[in-house]
Parts: sequence; structure tokens; C-alpha cells
Amino acid sequence: MGSRCREVVTLQLGHYSNFVGTHWWNGQDAALCYDGESSEPYSDIGNNVLFREGLTLQGQPTYTPRLILMDLKGSLSSLKQEGALYGVSQTEPTLTWKGTLSVHKEDPVVKNQFLQQLDQLGGEVDSSRNLISTAFQGEERAAALSVAVRPPDLSHSTYRLESNVRVWSDYLRVHLHPKTISVVQQYSHSSTADRFEAFGFGEKLIRDPSFLDDFEDRLHFYIEECDYLQGFHVLCDLQDGFAGLSAKVVELLNDEYGGRGIFTCGFTPTSYADTNPLKEVHRLLNSVMGIVHLAGRSSAFCPMSLNKNALGRKRLSPATFPHVVYDASLNYHSSALLATALDTLTIPYRLHSSAVSLTQLTDVLNQSGRKVVTASATIPFPMRDMDTLPDVLCRQQTELPWTGLSACGDLNDSRCFAQSVVMRGVSPEQQISNLAPGGKAASILHNCPTGEEVLGTFLRSHFPTTLSAVHLTQTPCKVTTPYPQFFTPSFNKHGQLMGSGRVPSTSAVESIPVMTALQSSPVLHSVLRSLYREVSRLNLRKFSTFLSAGTELDDFKDVLEELKTLSQCYKMNFDQDDSEDNSDSD
Repeated sequence: MGSRCREVVTLQLGHYSNFVGTHWWNGQDAALCYDGESSEPYSDIGNNVLFREGLTLQGQPTYTPRLILMDLKGSLSSLKQEGALYGVSQTEPTLTWKGTLSVHKEDPVVKNQFLQQLDQLGGEVDSSRNLISTAFQGEERAAALSVAVRPPDLSHSTYRLESNVRVWSDYLRVHLHPKTISVVQQYSHSSTADRFEAFGFGEKLIRDPSFLDDFEDRLHFYIEECDYLQGFHVLCDLQDGFAGLSAKVVELLNDEYGGRGIFTCGFTPTSYADTNPLKEVHRLLNSVMGIVHLAGRSSAFCPMSLNKNALGRKRLSPATFPHVVYDASLNYHSSALLATALDTLTIPYRLHSSAVSLTQLTDVLNQSGRKVVTASATIPFPMRDMDTLPDVLCRQQTELPWTGLSACGDLNDSRCFAQSVVMRGVSPEQQISNLAPGGKAASILHNCPTGEEVLGTFLRSHFPTTLSAVHLTQTPCKVTTPYPQFFTPSFNKHGQLMGSGRVPSTSAVESIPVMTALQSSPVLHSVLRSLYREVSRLNLRKFSTFLSAGTELDDFKDVLEELKTLSQCYKMNFDQDDSEDNSDSD
């Protein structure tokens, strides 16, 4: 694991972010080794960067995410939370009332087949999945369960999770530490009144002394056991009150742990059930506030969504992947793709062999005030079992191989200030050409002696003046239960495309190769400028709910000017100035 662990603490703030995070932790948990024998012949990713190590009563090692997770009341389904988080007394309270009592009982949530199977295999998991206990007891309990419980080796179609997942905990397979889950009791997930829908509500929340004390207690618990803290991942919802809460959390992290890297991802669902025009405006305003505040306080901020215009009011068609057939209306589906990209984007500072830190990576990308970055991914990377990396990249010809995940429309701009590109799941034998000695190379890529040079040469052909950081890892991305099986039948279980004439696969895909790019791109000039123009046309006095949440009109005007300035950071010398329209038309 190397001489230094270089820990990262992760914070998940918001319901959709927890959908993404659940898939992310499930995939990493599937790759962990609990019995001393790795399921992969190689593993070059350091688990202890994101996971904390513990010991069972039998001395067996175990891992739980180094994670603080926040969501609204009613978001946990069968993952029970009672009263004070993980501090509830199991004794009956003393009754002092002598009158009659009315007892109201709520039927327990019916678990889907996947959770029922986990309970059966866990042995020690009680019927309510309630992990409430003291911190030490909870750690020992979680450790024992992590060793004992492994997901059942059944096909994904058995569970039919597409029709059974309502909230993210419906497919959670990893066991969490008692310091992880924090429920926002002031707001309800399913409530139609007093919704957590404005930036100011989130800012107010962290000013509550009891809420702040609870958060800092959880944070310090994880920080104090770190030997060498790299920094933080902040995964947050961008279009509701969690944007405001996240902005304050990132501000707190900066104040207390200055110099540590903070990589923030702002997530937006692909679609919403409620498309009321007023709600759309609130989402737009929250996005603008979130982008400006989070970009200013993070080392790098990356908006992520499968909707091509998720940051604005006009909804475009969702992103497409050539070998994935997914339902964009299902958070369970869209979040899985974003989690796969996130898992790969963060690999450079999680490798055993890498000397790159989170701060160093973000410093490369955020020069000249360009704190906002874009994400792209190829899921899965289309590689046949007899292919080499040069073969696949040559077939791309003049097109870039990835799909944008940052709501920048269909723009395919080859200009780029700086980028980090990661290729995973390709064996050393397939990273370079198998050209026979003395044979004629099909391209310059086939002459490269290493996979890094193959990928670097390909990137220079598209981005000749761009600073590119390239990382290759053999470790594929795990997509086992309960990851959705939305891949086309042309893939084998290792995520490789089968050649023509072969019988389509009937087995579930277990792992896939993935390629991602994290870029500081001039595309953001037009994207951020368009947001500025769209919001500038609004008459904010008409949206009393947003302003009554605590956002002052003058403060919002300052945010708009900051957004305009931020967009200028991405302007190329030959870009045309955008005309501004500051009329109050809405």
C-alpha cells in the first residue's frame, strides 16, 4: 500500500449525490479483498485512500468508507435511523404521563429481493438493518459484517431493481461506519410543503449550532485518524438547498484545512418529475449560486449530469453511449454511469505507484482562475478481446472517443487548456501493438513502446498545445450486483466486445474498461456566459421563495458579476464577445 496512505475524506450532500455515491462505493467494495485472495490478478489502486481500515474481533482486516453522508428525512428506506444518530439508548423511556396513550405504528418498509438476500447472507444483520450502537461497537459490528457478507452470485435480472429502487439505500451493498449517515431532520424528502429547494435554506442549516456541532464531530473523527490527509471529495446536489449547504461546508473545510485539495462535483439528475416553470427557475438560480460559490472555494469544481443542458432551463436530449441502453428517467441508471466516470477520474491520486496528489492534479487544471472543469467518459471503452489500444484509437480517426458529462451540449471542441486522461482495464499486453519485429506499423501509435506513450501521442494529435497528464491502470471498473445490466449483448463478462459472428453473451458483465477526461476547456466560456445571460433576463423579485430563503438581491447581483468574470477566464483570444441582454423579461 506504499509508505503513506494519503487519505481522502468524502462528503456526499444530497439525494441524487447519494445515488451516485452508492454506486461508487458498491463498485469499490466489490473490488476489495476480505479473505486474503484478490479476485483480480492485479490491483494497483490503493484502497486505503478512500476506505478506513479496522479489525474484527477475530483480527481480520475490514474496510468502511471514510465518508460523511447527508440526506433529508425519509430518504433511508429500510436503512433505519432512530432519534440521535447512532446514539439512541436501547432501554425503554420512563413514562411520567398518567393519562391514556394513543400508539401509532407504521408498517416496516418492504425490502427488495437484493436487500433480503444481503440480510440472509449476513447472518448478523438484524431485520431492520439498524446499525445503531456506540461508535466502537458499531465499528466492530460493521467490520464483522464486511468480512462475512458478500453479494450473491446471481444474475442482475433476478433482482429487477429498475422497478424496485426508490431511494439510494435500496441498492446499498457496502456497510457504513456509525459516523457516516447524517439525516437533516428539518426537511422531509417526500414533503410537498417546506421543500429544501433554495440555496439560502442550505446556508441557514449549517448556522444551526446543533447541526454544525454534529457535522464537526463526524468530520474530526475521520480527520484525526488520518496519517497524511490529501484532501476532500465533496459530492453535492447542485440544484436545491444542498448547493447552499455544500458551499458553506467547503468554506469550513478551507478555513480549517487550508492547503488540502478539495475536489467538488455538483450533480444534477438527468430529468425531473416536476417540470413546473417556477421550479425550473429555482433550479437555475441554485445552479448559478452553486457554481460561483463552490468554484471559488474548491480546488476544482466539476458539474456532472447526463443531461446536455442540465444547468439551464431548456432541457436537451440525454447523453448517449454507443454500447449502453439506459433509462434516463431512472436515477438508478443515470447515477451508475456518473459513478463509473467518477471512480475513474479520481484514479491518478489513488494509485499505489503514483506520486501525484489531489492538490497537484487540481493545480494543473485550475491555472489562471479556471476552477471549473468538465468531465467526459467512454463507458465502456470499446475494445475487442484481440484488439490493442493503438487499434481502437486508430479507429476513432478524427473524433474524440468520449461523451461529455458536464452539461455542455453537443459541443465537440478540441481546444483545451489542460487535461487529465485516465485509461483503465487494459492489460499490459493490449496497451501496445503486437507488431512482429521488422513489420510495418499501421500508424505512429503502433510504434509506441508503452501504453502511456500510445495515449499521449493520440492526445497530442488532437490537443497539440495542451498540457496532458496521462494515467493507465490495469484495474477494470467493477459492475457487479447491484450495478444495472444495461450493456448491449455484444460484451463478454470482462466488458470486451466480441467479434462478429460470435453468439451474443448471456452472462452478466462483471467489469469494464473505461476512459475518462477531466479538462479545463474553452467550452466553459460559452456555457457560463449563456448562464449569465439567461439569469440576467429574470426579474428576481418575482421569485419570493428563493429570496425569502435568505439570499439578498444585491448579493445575487454580485454572484452574477462573479459568474461573468469566471466565464472570461475561459475566453480564447479569437473568441467573439457575447452580446449581453440585461432586460427583465421574465
